[in-house]
Amino acid sequence: MIVKPRIRGFICTTAHPDGCAAHVNEQIQYVRDQGAVDCGIRNVLVLGASGGYGLASRILAAFGNNAATLGVSFEKPPTENKTATAGWYNNVAFETAAHEAGLYAKSLDGDAFSDEMKATVAETIKADMGQIDMLVYSLAAPVRQHPRTGVLHRSAIKPLGDPVHIKTLNVDKGLVHEVDLEPASDEETANTVAVMGGEDWELWIDALMDAGVLAPRFRTLAFTYIGSDLTWPIYWEATLGKAKEDLDRAAIAIGEKLAELDGEARVATLKAIVSQASSAIPVVPLYASLLFRVMKDKGVHEDTIAHIYRLFRSQLCSGCDMRLDDAGRIRMDDLELADDVQQEVKRRWPLVTSENLGELADLEGFREDFLKIFGFGIQGVNYEADQDPKMGR
Repeated sequence: MIVKPRIRGFICTTAHPDGCAAHVNEQIQYVRDQGAVDCGIRNVLVLGASGGYGLASRILAAFGNNAATLGVSFEKPPTENKTATAGWYNNVAFETAAHEAGLYAKSLDGDAFSDEMKATVAETIKADMGQIDMLVYSLAAPVRQHPRTGVLHRSAIKPLGDPVHIKTLNVDKGLVHEVDLEPASDEETANTVAVMGGEDWELWIDALMDAGVLAPRFRTLAFTYIGSDLTWPIYWEATLGKAKEDLDRAAIAIGEKLAELDGEARVATLKAIVSQASSAIPVVPLYASLLFRVMKDKGVHEDTIAHIYRLFRSQLCSGCDMRLDDAGRIRMDDLELADDVQQEVKRRWPLVTSENLGELADLEGFREDFLKIFGFGIQGVNYEADQDPKMGR
């Protein structure tokens, strides 16, 4: 079949097999070109390994550190007449490249929130790796079925307290407009914390510790985002912020548990990127479009793989001077939150309209990054070529 992007709202319902593979290989080549980053990790588990920062971390672990990697993700496989999700093709491409490089790589597909997946991962580590010395927690999901209660929790991206009237962007139409956002109920806030907070991260560490598969000096990272005060009404000071606070709580609790291994747990605060999740959050696409334009003009913009490469190189290697805030988080959003960058973004914020969007913001760059998630718009890919949706497996 000829595969074209079919966009519905903030998702694309198709993925291009060759394009996804090319995107993965581009990121692998970037790491190879930049050179090895020896962080002393040899066996790594990545939760949420099939895209975004999780996939980039797996690539850094493997091709920057020669590490064996085990990835967990929840993807839809292809059928005869329908493509798989992009992450499914990403996993195939990553495993192919890793095996060609002589590296162990295995991807497990299923619900990472379940006790069954935790048990499967523990058994796989025992059988194939012995122990792991790093776990990257990069799960992003709108719902979570609690493994103990069976309750299905659904997150709600809403402000807290009072309604919020704020500027936003319709990416498809290129339309800057204003929206009214109603505040979350207590139940919606609690559900968002249950889905996006730190409990599942803790349960993973507990399960792997009980299984005896965490190596001495084991490290674990969970990714978060804080961003600019322009987005705080719907992000940091909203339901998402409560979930992020719970992630900070979990980092402390996990760190105490890992003391017996001389281990460490950190939350890493990363920069804004285009993802399915960020595209669905009101305000964020407009902020990101302005931010990307300003950072590109100043020569400090990083894409996903470049940002994670800098995280590993500057914060995770032996002897690194870690950039920690008062809460103990690793701050990798320093370039985004630099005074000159934020001042310019805030200057443009009240000025931007649908008419001057192309001048003040980088809507085209945002759209290009969005399509790349699904394997479209990758240089060198023939998008008129016939594709087998079941290729790879």
